[in-house]
Amino acid sequence: MKCPNCGTEISKEMIPEEYRPLSMWAYFGYELLFLLPGIGTILLIVMCFAPANKNLKNFARSYFCYAIIVLIIVGIILAATGALAFLGSR
Repeated sequence: MKCPNCGTEISKEMIPEEYRPLSMWAYFGYELLFLLPGIGTILLIVMCFAPANKNLKNFARSYFCYAIIVLIIVGIILAATGALAFLGSR
């Protein structure tokens, strides 16, 4: 990778730990880790606040927002089907 300002070569060792990019396999592994029912949710919340790497922190936060949106949509669907089933049984 080259510096956009001066054109010198940048190695991974020159990038601070908090800004080092994650590999594709790291994203895939964290995605699988976050899918685990109990421990995945706990680790997701921890990763939203604790890690020093900003890329991992932002990925965990985006996944957490995605999970909240999915839970809200599923809750609305379940409430609507429950209401329809209750009204249909009368």
